[in-house]
Amino acid sequence: MTGKIIKGIAGFYYVFTTLGLVECKAKGTFRKEGIKPLVGDNVELDIISDDEGDLKGNIIKILKRKNSLIRPSSANIDQALIIFAITKPDPNYNLLDRFLISMKKEDIPTVVCFNKKDIATSEEIEALRAAYEGCGCKVLFVSGIIEDGLDDILNVLKGKTTVVAGPSGVGKSTIVNALYPEANMETGEISRKIERGKHTTRHAEIFALNLDTFIIDTPGFTSLNVEGVDKENLWKYYSEFIEYEENCKFAGCSHISEPVCGIKEAVNEEKISRIRYNNYVQIYKEINSKKLY
Repeated sequence: MTGKIIKGIAGFYYVFTTLGLVECKAKGTFRKEGIKPLVGDNVELDIISDDEGDLKGNIIKILKRKNSLIRPSSANIDQALIIFAITKPDPNYNLLDRFLISMKKEDIPTVVCFNKKDIATSEEIEALRAAYEGCGCKVLFVSGIIEDGLDDILNVLKGKTTVVAGPSGVGKSTIVNALYPEANMETGEISRKIERGKHTTRHAEIFALNLDTFIIDTPGFTSLNVEGVDKENLWKYYSEFIEYEENCKFAGCSHISEPVCGIKEAVNEEKISRIRYNNYVQIYKEINSKKLY
C-alpha cells in the first residue's frame, strides 16, 4: 500500500492512506543508508493491526521525491510561504534573505508574508515593501490575529503543497490556525523581555485545506546556513541585481570592492535596496571565510 507521511515524531511516522492514518516505523535499512523519511514523502508500507485493531505499519520504500529540504525538513513541495513579523519582533532581514537563497537554490517558488500589519505603522510596512518588492517573490502583508489578508494567502496556496516556515514569534501558528482551525495549534506568547517567540511547533506536519491544497507547517527557526552556493554566483540569487550586473566594468566582479560596479551604482541610486545589498555583502563574506578555512 502507498501513502503520504503527514507527521513524524520521535521515530514514528504517521502515514495518510485510503484506510486512514497509519502509525509506522521506518525500516532499519534506511538508517544504514543514511536516508531519513520526511514529511511529504510518498511511501510504500506494510500494514498490520495491533490487538486493539489500530492500524500499524512499516515503511518499506520511499518513492522518488520531486524535491526535498533539510531546513525546514520536508519533501515534494510546490512552493514555500515564509512568514516574518513586521514588528514585535523586528524582522531579521539577513535571515529572510538566507531563506530566499535556500529556496531559490532548490528551485522552489517563494511567497513572502509579513504578519502583524494591525500593529505596524505605515512607514514600517512601506520600508519592507520597498526592500522586497524587487526580490522576485510575491509579497503579502497580513494580520493573522484579526484575519486580515487571509484570502490573499488562500489564493496563493490553492492547488499546491506549500511548506510554511518562519522564525519563532512571528505569528506563524496563528495564521495556520486561521487557515486550518482543526489544527488547534498552540500559539506561544512572545517573551516580553527579549521579544522572541517560544518554539510552539515542534515537528513538521501536513494539513489538507481541501482535496488539492496542502500546507506543511514546520518548527520555528532562528538561524539558517547558506549551503552549496559559491560566492561568485551569490549575486544571481538576488533577482533585482541581475539587470545591473551588465554595467560592471570587470568580469567576475564581486560587487563589493571593485570600482565601476553596476550593482553598487544601483544601490547608491536607490534602485536596489541597501538592506538587501548589505545582506548580500555579509553572506558573501561568510561564504568566502568558510572557503578559506
